[in-house]
Amino acid sequence: MAEAAPSNHELITCSICLDLLRDPVTTNCGHSYCMGCITSFWDQEYQKGVYSCPQCRQTFTPRPVLSKNHIFAELVEQIKKTRIQAAAPVPCTAGPGDVECDVCTGRKLKAVKSCLECLVSYCETHYKAHNELNPGRKHKVTDATGQLQERICTQHEKPLEIFCRTDQSCVCWLCLVDEHKGHDTVSASAGRREKQTHFGETQNQIQQRIQEREKELQELKKAVETLKSSAQTAVEDSERIFTEMIRSIERRCSEVKELIRAQEKAEVSQAEGLLKRLEQEIAELKRRDAELEQLSHTEDDIHFLKTFQSVSETPDSKDLSCISVNQGLSFEAVKKSVSSLKTQLENFCKEEVMKISASG
Repeated sequence: MAEAAPSNHELITCSICLDLLRDPVTTNCGHSYCMGCITSFWDQEYQKGVYSCPQCRQTFTPRPVLSKNHIFAELVEQIKKTRIQAAAPVPCTAGPGDVECDVCTGRKLKAVKSCLECLVSYCETHYKAHNELNPGRKHKVTDATGQLQERICTQHEKPLEIFCRTDQSCVCWLCLVDEHKGHDTVSASAGRREKQTHFGETQNQIQQRIQEREKELQELKKAVETLKSSAQTAVEDSERIFTEMIRSIERRCSEVKELIRAQEKAEVSQAEGLLKRLEQEIAELKRRDAELEQLSHTEDDIHFLKTFQSVSETPDSKDLSCISVNQGLSFEAVKKSVSSLKTQLENFCKEEVMKISASG
C-alpha cells in the first residue's frame, strides 16, 4: 500500500523542534530545518568533525554552509497568514492609545498580547489562532505593547534575545558571529536581573535628591520672603524719617532709598536664579522618577534594558548648598544711619535756634 503524500504543514515543520520552520534552510540531502535548530544540532557535533542530518543520518565533511530556503519561508508565511485571517475577529475595535492587532485587516481590533518571537501583536481571536499555529513549543508572549520594533536587530532583522555585557547592548544571535564574537554575553532576562539589582538603589538616590532639593527650595523661598519684608520695612522707616526732615535733604533721602533697592535687587536676583535652577532640577528628577516607576512595571526585558541606561543616569547637579541668601541683611544699619542724621540735624537746629534766640 502506497504511503500518503505529506501535507504542506508536514513539509514545513521542523523535525527537531516540531514547530513551523523559522528561517528555513535545506541541507545537502534535501531535508529542511529551522536555522537555529540545525545550527545548535551541528554545534553539538563539533568535536566529531563530522556533521549529520537528524532525519536520514547522511554525513557531511566539512560543515556545510547553510542558505535560507526562500520558497519554504514564503510558504510558511502564507500558511500563517491564511490560518490567522480565517479566524473571525471579535468586535473590540482599538481606541486611542490602544495597541492594534497586526493581523486584522480593515477595522483594527485591540491587541491583547504581543508575541516576542513572532514580533506581532494579536487580538483575542488571532492570539488563539497564533497558539494553534505553534503547537510544538510555547512562544514567549507579553501584554500587548507597541514597542516590538525595539526588539528587532537593525542589522540582521532578527529578534534581540541576548545582552552583551562587553558593549552593554542588546544583540541577536547573528551578532555573536560578527561584531560581538567572543564577547561576554548572557540572555536578555539574565541581563535584566543584573541591572535590576541597581534599579532600586538608583531610584532611591533620585528620590532622596528630590527631598533634599525640595527642602532647600522651601528654605530659599522663606529666606527671600524675609529679605523682601526686611527691605520693605527699611524703606518705610526711611520714608517716615525723611518725611520729618526738612525739604533741603530730600535728595539724600532718595539716595538712601536707591541704595536699599540696589541691595535688595542684588540679593533677590541671586535668589531667583537659584530658585529657577532648583525648580528645573526638581522637575527633571521627578520626570526621571516617573520614568523609572513606569519602567519598573514593564514586562518587556529589551525595552527595560534599552531604556534603563538613559533614565538611570543621575543628571549633573551643581552643589548649591554653599550659596544662600544673606538673611542677615536687615537694613538696620541704614535705619540707624538715618536716625543718627535726624538726631544730629535736630540738635543742630536746636542749637541754631538757641543762638538765634540769644542773639535776639
